[in-house]
Amino acid sequence: MTESTPIPNTLKTTYNSPTNAPFTLTQPLPPHPTPSNKTAYLSALRKATSQMQEEINKELTMRMEEDKAVASKGKGGVDEAKEEDNYGEEVPEED
Repeated sequence: MTESTPIPNTLKTTYNSPTNAPFTLTQPLPPHPTPSNKTAYLSALRKATSQMQEEINKELTMRMEEDKAVASKGKGGVDEAKEEDNYGEEVPEED
C-alpha cells in the first residue's frame, strides 16, 4: 500500500476568453471539515469565495477597460455618458 500526499483544499477558478489572456485564481481552504468544525469550514469557504469574487471583478473590470480603449481607437472615442447610462444593461449595437 502506498501513502499519498494529501492534496490541499483550494477554491479555484479559471477564466478563458477568445479576446483576452486567460487567468486562474486560487484561494486556500482549510482541511475537509469534521462534524465538530463544519461551521468554521463553511465560514472559511464563504470568506474565500468573497475574496475570489473581488479578484474576479478587478480582473474583469481591467479587461473591460482595455477592450473599451481598443474599441475607442477604432470609433474615435467612447461616449462616457452613454456608457454610464447603460451600465449593466444589454444594449443592441447600433449600425
